[in-house]
Amino acid sequence: MMGYNLNEILRNFKVEADIASYGNGHINDTYIVEMNPKYILQRINTDIFSDPFDVMENISNVTTHIRKKTIENGGNPDREVLTVIHTINDETFYKCEDGSCFRLYKFIDKAISYDIVDDPKKLKSAGVAFGKFQKYLSDFPMEKLHETIKDFHNTPVRFEAFKKALSDDKASRAKDACDEIKFVLDRAHYCDVVVNEIKSGNIPLRVTHNDTKLNNVMLDAKTNEGVCVIDLDTVMPGSLLYDYGDALRFGANTGAEDEADLSKVNFSDEMFEAFTEGFLSQVKDTLTEKEKENLVFSIKLMTFECGMRFLTDYLNGDTYFKVHKKDHNLLRCRTQFKLISDIESKEEKLNKKLNEIIQNL
Repeated sequence: MMGYNLNEILRNFKVEADIASYGNGHINDTYIVEMNPKYILQRINTDIFSDPFDVMENISNVTTHIRKKTIENGGNPDREVLTVIHTINDETFYKCEDGSCFRLYKFIDKAISYDIVDDPKKLKSAGVAFGKFQKYLSDFPMEKLHETIKDFHNTPVRFEAFKKALSDDKASRAKDACDEIKFVLDRAHYCDVVVNEIKSGNIPLRVTHNDTKLNNVMLDAKTNEGVCVIDLDTVMPGSLLYDYGDALRFGANTGAEDEADLSKVNFSDEMFEAFTEGFLSQVKDTLTEKEKENLVFSIKLMTFECGMRFLTDYLNGDTYFKVHKKDHNLLRCRTQFKLISDIESKEEKLNKKLNEIIQNL
């Protein structure tokens, strides 16, 4: 990050070493600190996470809880859970004079994260890791968690934002997205299913990661077994269904997120089975019946929410998501909607396979 004396910032963590840019994250600026042991330095994006104290308190409390469970289960806490390094003032992050905030983690060696899902075994390993994350936090005191991004997976709120964007039509684009608009309106009844079940108590609030893509799990460089769940900024109270559904929205898509040729975009049964087997191997015994009933639906819901957000941004003139070509957000929403159509066409088969997996575990 230009303009910052990173070595001076490191000294506030009692660390002095060479430092270089690292990774390709879209939210926070990330650097690797070359020493033994290595560290990861990150600048927290306070435009998105306006209260870094809440973010870091969530991360500190959750990782402390997972560390304890890892030790109890004979695991390696220095490798299987993020380690937050405190500052010389015993804070979880360092705040610069200009308000910029930096945190330091121990680097997890001999582990890799993957941006592309090309192997069901890797996705199954990610499923095991995210499932273990859920299992270890099943008894975490929910009152300790802050909501770091309000209404992040509140689909009815997202739907209201879509309707406003459609009504305002600020960029005069509604005429170019008639089919996509109709697609959303025809499925408006998807929006409040999970939210209403949470309100009624049929679906419990749990600790959720809220960004369960494959690249947020470190896999062992040799075995490809799941090592550690990372990127915990969006850890909040929510439904387990959000994490499961979003993981497969990403992991079972056979095409790119902005693929123009929709014939390449389908929902992979093989990837669905792989992730589901891994995830449920850890959480099957803790799920309620209502959660089990809505697992396949949750994939549709998370895909619908994501596609609706892309369409909303398109109608608003591309004010939220970065775009790199003409009609980029429209292309993105079309891939999500094609994925939904494919899931809908095979929903009965997917539920049958899900029940088989549950019975065989």
